[in-house]
Order: sequence, then structure tokens, then C-alpha cells
Amino acid sequence: MPTVHEISRFLEQLAPLELAEEWDNVGLLLGDAERDVSSVMTCLTVTPDTVSEAIAAGVGLLVSHHPMPFRPLARLTTHTSAGNLLWQLASHGVSVYSLHTAWDSAECGVNSMLADKLGLENVSPLVPSEISTAGRIGTGRIGRLLRPTTLTEVEELLHRQLPHCRLRWVGQRSAVTTVAIACGSGGSLLPHAIRQKCDLFLTGEATFHNCLEAEAAGMAMVMTGHFASERFSVETLAELLAKEFAGLKVWASTVELDPVRSQA
Repeated sequence: MPTVHEISRFLEQLAPLELAEEWDNVGLLLGDAERDVSSVMTCLTVTPDTVSEAIAAGVGLLVSHHPMPFRPLARLTTHTSAGNLLWQLASHGVSVYSLHTAWDSAECGVNSMLADKLGLENVSPLVPSEISTAGRIGTGRIGRLLRPTTLTEVEELLHRQLPHCRLRWVGQRSAVTTVAIACGSGGSLLPHAIRQKCDLFLTGEATFHNCLEAEAAGMAMVMTGHFASERFSVETLAELLAKEFAGLKVWASTVELDPVRSQA
């Protein structure tokens, strides 16, 4: 059986920790690095549902996209939501590794996978990483569609590729060619897309003022929902872990749902 450390080392190769944003909290956040692991569960977020699933299944390592804890804790008690979840995990010997923005920006990470799902060509980072001289890693992605494509066609493609998406959009429904991508809450990358004269900015969610900014710049923006823009990646992550560690039982959470509801 691999140890928590051996699995962590593989995850660091997939998503180097130095790619994470300065404000982020990534890597092994809870647990014993030398402990043997027979099963791993991946999830987007550490929640009461995913924690219950992990504990019931007896997993040794929970690999989440969003960090838990995200911010430093002055005390660890069951009186707070984060403290309660961490106490439950620790009590059952479940370690936690989180990838977040390191996985977003990795060469084969979330934004690259979204670019693949759209069929983009000539893909490069929207904001290249300072640690890379090859220009293959960095924040967000930018690329070109094979042909000018209407916004309606792009949205139909997203519905096929991202089954959880609940699309919202800003701007004219005209043809687009150059697309910028930022998974999750990607509004901070909107100015970079505008400067590069993109036709479309694709993100998980954005603020009202981001929407106004895109509209003022004459650029379309499509929001898939935060969950839809990232959840698929933890399923891919489970497949990569299972391929790397023969005999290790790995799966993506089967109970995790988008907390945001919408009327049909």
C-alpha cells in the first residue's frame, strides 16, 4: 500500500505547489504522511456529506479541490463548521490533501481540461507563470476555436461536456473565435481577457460588476456555475490516481452535489 506521503508526492507532480496563488492553502493539510493508505476519495469540497461518505467508506486520504482548512485556525474545536469537519476526519484517521489553484493552473489541470472540452487550438496560459520558461503553465487559458462559432453553439457544447452546468451569459450572441477560460470564481482574470481582445470569457461564476465590465468592453461572458466548472476535474483526478497506484481503491465522491439550486 502507498503512504500518504507517496500519494502526496504524485499529486505535487501533477499540480506543483508553487503554482498556487499566494493567498491559497494547498498540499497535505491534515494527517500522518507516513500512514499507509488502501483507499482514496476525491471531491470538490470538504462538506458534511463528503466527510460522512469518506468516513463510512473508511478511506485513508481525502483529496479535495477546495482547501480545508482554507484559513489558519486559532483553535480546533467542534464549535465551528470547519473545526467540526476536521475533528471528525482526524478522529477517523482520514488525511486531507487539497490542490485548488495549483491544479487550476497546472499544465494538464482544470483550465487546460476546459480548453480541451471546447476544442480550442493554440492554447496557452492567460497569465503565464513566472516559474515556467516554456510558457505551458499559468493562470487561466486562452485559445481559438476551429471556426467562428455562435454563442448558442458554445453553450450547447458546454451543456454536453459539463452535465452540471447552469449557464448564464452576458453580451451579444454573435460569433466568437478567441476564448479565455478561468474556472471557479474567475472574475479577477477578466481584465486580462479584455486586454487580449478575447471574444468570449468563460468562467464558473463572476460578480455583477464583472458582468458590467465585460459588457462595457463588448466581450461576451458565459458562467457555467462554480461547481460545474471544476467538479469534472476531481473525477479525472480519481482516474489518474487509480492508474498510478495499482491496487489502490479510488473514486470520486458519489454524494457530492452542487449546493446552488435553480428553478427548471
